[in-house]
Amino acid sequence: MGTDVSSSPADAQSSPLRGFGIDVGGSGIKGCVVNLETGELDGERVRIPTPQPSTPDAVADVVAEIVNKFGWQGPVGVTLPCVLKRGTAMTAANVDKKWIDTDAAVLFADRLGRPHEEVVVLNDADAAGMAEMRFGIGANRPGVVVLLTFGTGIGSALFLNGQLVPNTEFGHLEVDGHDAEKRAAASVKDEKDLSWEEWSHRVSRYLEVLENLIWPDLIIAGGGVSKKAEKWLPLLKARTEVVAAALMNDAGIVGAAAAATHGISH
Repeated sequence: MGTDVSSSPADAQSSPLRGFGIDVGGSGIKGCVVNLETGELDGERVRIPTPQPSTPDAVADVVAEIVNKFGWQGPVGVTLPCVLKRGTAMTAANVDKKWIDTDAAVLFADRLGRPHEEVVVLNDADAAGMAEMRFGIGANRPGVVVLLTFGTGIGSALFLNGQLVPNTEFGHLEVDGHDAEKRAAASVKDEKDLSWEEWSHRVSRYLEVLENLIWPDLIIAGGGVSKKAEKWLPLLKARTEVVAAALMNDAGIVGAAAAATHGISH
């Protein structure tokens, strides 16, 4: 599960240590060549606003535009905010509901003019987790590791001895009668104007439920709020070690490129 970068299209494609990743979000679609030895982006990433409505065809057009900007000809990894089974979207969060039951892998491969085996589509939190496990704070960590992304909702990625268990959706655990992300997502802190202490209390309760379910060895806290980890991680009450993610906004791109080049489970 790794990622890599390169400065020119020709250089990128001549090196086996390069990959290409695209991260599809509700507000923006980002892509870049990735250095799969270092997990760094090779050059400036391209970001294009997510089309509205964010239908499969509209998003596929933007994905193709980004890939073409780099002149990239190799495998491509694409993240979606969806549960994905064998390339087909089963859910749709922050993208148009028409994604449900769409074979995203075939759609992107056809739009890019690639063999289907050269395009890998995976859940956005799973991609971020793969990047963190290969190049970030989770590298070489054995046992049960879970990455949680705190943002508009709560995304999750679960690993057992470095192997991804996809589509966990732990943000939707029931906590005290409520959907977890409705009480503990970073967006809730902002919407309800909660102090760091008040919000961390909610996160601690969520982590308690998660810990009782899977007994993790390490919890990695990601998402934009991880940039302010010093304000809330010390306030958490958890029996598991909780650490801030090392990779920020590039994690999805990096994980997607790694998945396309190395496969999703390793």
